[in-house]
Amino acid sequence: MEETFQVLYKTYHQDLYQFLFYMVKDKSQAEDLLQEVYIRVLNSYHTFEGRSSEKTWLLSIARHVAIDWFRKQQTIRQRVLGTFDWDTQDVRDQQLLPDELAVQHENVREIYAALDQCTIDQRAVIILRFIQGYSIQETANALRFSESKVKTTQHRGLKVLRKHMELLREELMDDEVRLERRTDKGVVKSTASS
Repeated sequence: MEETFQVLYKTYHQDLYQFLFYMVKDKSQAEDLLQEVYIRVLNSYHTFEGRSSEKTWLLSIARHVAIDWFRKQQTIRQRVLGTFDWDTQDVRDQQLLPDELAVQHENVREIYAALDQCTIDQRAVIILRFIQGYSIQETANALRFSESKVKTTQHRGLKVLRKHMELLREELMDDEVRLERRTDKGVVKSTASS
């Protein structure tokens, strides 16, 4: 049997693996399922009657292994869904998604660049209030300002930030328009020269 198994393995391994991979769309899961296929082949080779080709027989076993796996996943999913209280428990991931992180990092870069336009006091207040999360009172204590001065400085600093960030966005949009025009002209030139 060992020699026969080796021949089956060498001849059909790649076909079986590809089949399972496309079925479950996961490399490690396909490898695990392939092991199950081989276990079933070893346990049932003596029942193979030869009515179909070995490849057809092996793919049939692989198909049944995949179906069993899907059923098991469905059962697990139903069990989880049945025991989970969707109304009272929050299932959202608290971590930001990669695209949200990228936008956040871009916004932080813009804010840091805009901070350079603020006075030292405005910068200190904005950093303490919005980046480090201090309250107005904590900011006043840290900077030895009155709460009134913190509020006024914060208001003026935010005004500078907004103005500078609007200018940055306008510049970015102007750059994008110029790039589009260059691209459009390049496309026109290349098609005209063809």
